[in-house]
Amino acid sequence: MTRLRRTSVAAVLALVLPLPIAGASSAFAAPGPVATTAPVAQASTASLDLPRPTGWQPVGRSTLHLVDGDRPDPWVPSAGARQLMVSMYYPARPGTGGPATPYLTTEEARLLLDFQVPGGNIPPEAATGLHPWARTDARPAPGRFPLVVLSPGFTLPRATLTGLAEDLASRGYVVAAVDHTYETSGTTFPDGRTLPCALCKDPAPDTFAAVPPSRAKDISFVLDQLTGPRPAWPYAHMIDRDRIGMAGHSIGGNSAASTMAVDQRIRAGVNMDGKFFDPFPAGGLGGRPFLMLGTQSVHNPSGWDTSWNDAWAHMDGWKRWLSVTGSDHGSFTDGPLIGARAGLPDPEATLAPLRAEKITRAYVGAFFDLHLKGIPQRLLDRPSAAYPEVVFQQP
Repeated sequence: MTRLRRTSVAAVLALVLPLPIAGASSAFAAPGPVATTAPVAQASTASLDLPRPTGWQPVGRSTLHLVDGDRPDPWVPSAGARQLMVSMYYPARPGTGGPATPYLTTEEARLLLDFQVPGGNIPPEAATGLHPWARTDARPAPGRFPLVVLSPGFTLPRATLTGLAEDLASRGYVVAAVDHTYETSGTTFPDGRTLPCALCKDPAPDTFAAVPPSRAKDISFVLDQLTGPRPAWPYAHMIDRDRIGMAGHSIGGNSAASTMAVDQRIRAGVNMDGKFFDPFPAGGLGGRPFLMLGTQSVHNPSGWDTSWNDAWAHMDGWKRWLSVTGSDHGSFTDGPLIGARAGLPDPEATLAPLRAEKITRAYVGAFFDLHLKGIPQRLLDRPSAAYPEVVFQQP
């Protein structure tokens, strides 16, 4: 962890603790006055909602509560067996299913917003007001589809990757978005309990290095439950077990590489702006493809996060390093939409929230279309006039 000394603690934390809402950085920099009343909402939030998925398939969503009886919880051993909540998104039959499940439970939203802006008294509706497109428990579309697993940033719930998850499902993927219990601001379980983050208060650098290997065990367990002989998901027949990928944001992106290092079932991986606290495998990933998509300000070859340079040198398969001008750490999630709805847009990002969503969907979708479906993608071969913000790095 010697590289941590090359920059400030605040800068390191900014790559682990996503800060999509202005004011959240006060927890890690010189504190300033914090609002004690709810911020004034923008006049209209219609343009600050989750954009419609871009694919041709309607999207369904169901929720799984998984319990790993063979593994105690790594962070709170007194809690017993490791428990995970997973949202499944999938291509659905038109006109089926119930209304979309709320973006977050009220308690999850309260904990998320309180963590991001301590004392800000932001109403939970700033997050719960986002409207997902997926229909609850819709009937599955016929066919078999690649599976993509999504792992969120440290402290962030899986819901913050909803926009990406729904878009991938609409393009013909089954998507499993995983909450890593006690690593998020709050996770609600079927019995109504909402478990808070056990690692979020003053985490040590060694904790960050331990998270990705732990998440790798979470993801391998989820894959066992989805593709094993007795799957936990009733629509598991939709999954093509030979076409599995993983993407993650922040430490979830680091976790994609860590999981691929120990689980050969994952054929392709994406890191969205995550520092490699758990170093990229020195021996590579057996030729499997990997995409790094991040901020231009930090994740360029001369940026302070040199872990990407080290990872690039060890990648032994298809690889791309793409940096997005005007983005910040939260731009690869739904976080900027939540911040804008709360009347607290991030001053560090000049890229508009909906534009950031569009770029993330386009490049992550193109990556999996290429490597899990075999569809050629010009978008990944050269800079595109449609996305001038995206810079192809060549260290």
